[in-house]
Amino acid sequence: MLSRSFLAALALLSATMPAQAQADRELMARSCFICDAGVGVRAVARDSAGRYYVLTAPGPAVLIYGADGKRTGQLPAKPTKENSIVFGDDLVLDSTGRLVVADRGANAIKVFSLDGELAPSEVEGPPLIFPIVAPTSIASLGEGELAVATLRSDRLVTVFDSTGKILRAFGEPTQVATGTDRGLPTLNRFLNIGRLAADSAGHLYYAFSYLPEPTVRKYDRYGYASLEIELNALDLYPAAQATRREIERQSQNPGQSPQLKPILAAVAVDPATQEIWVAHGGLLIHFGADGSRRGLYRTYTPAGVRLEATAILLEPDRLLLASDSLGIFDFPRPDKPAK
Repeated sequence: MLSRSFLAALALLSATMPAQAQADRELMARSCFICDAGVGVRAVARDSAGRYYVLTAPGPAVLIYGADGKRTGQLPAKPTKENSIVFGDDLVLDSTGRLVVADRGANAIKVFSLDGELAPSEVEGPPLIFPIVAPTSIASLGEGELAVATLRSDRLVTVFDSTGKILRAFGEPTQVATGTDRGLPTLNRFLNIGRLAADSAGHLYYAFSYLPEPTVRKYDRYGYASLEIELNALDLYPAAQATRREIERQSQNPGQSPQLKPILAAVAVDPATQEIWVAHGGLLIHFGADGSRRGLYRTYTPAGVRLEATAILLEPDRLLLASDSLGIFDFPRPDKPAK
């Protein structure tokens, strides 16, 4: 493992890297791609056939859409007490083509087998379910391995094989709230909740949801950290200060359940270039593979309504940004020239 002092140096280096020439600007959606998913959109994924899978919470099933954005079914096709989703926080299509859901409400990872056209009637058998307390995010590392973030574990990431066996755990939580009160460990663990993403080389990216300064840490598949990005932009200073004040207030009231608005609500990584995209309120921030900031964009729907993304899906020629209540919108990729 890399030392904390080395990670701190990496964070300082990346935080002080100058932004590229691309200026902060507005990014307007071209259209609403999926408008009927309902409220509480948590994640969206696409398979190789061009079908889209949308997870909402609460909701008993993953919604399935065609390449045209029209709904074609759901998974499971007929939710039951045994296979329905209680409160899903994240989903991913793993390297074997299975749909994997982090079901925080059920304290489980649910792995659904798919076949053929993914029509609801062709889902075969019950999902594979393995227990883990309060999973909040999930990513596929290839070779059937799944990386899971939770609310409760001592490490940031737990890695499972395709059958649900624990292989390893890594990632040291950051101590944000300080003092001597016995309730602080619970608050600090809450502040270390994160969202996961992975690239095609098996690197794992952990975006801290609640640290005051937007922070992303990059690991290899075995847990060795190679990069930490901490963004200290002037635009983000008021939110960071407000979050620190709220953390201080909550640290004085350890009996209450921690409650904060996420600093980073979503993360996505370009599998080919390893460039990173994160959502912070109504901002979309783009980083290069080396941690340098490439762009910062204010995102809006076609009607000019500010869009706070809860999920990001990178596609070769566009970005899909999901709003908690407005739908999933089609944006041009600002890092690529318009055709």
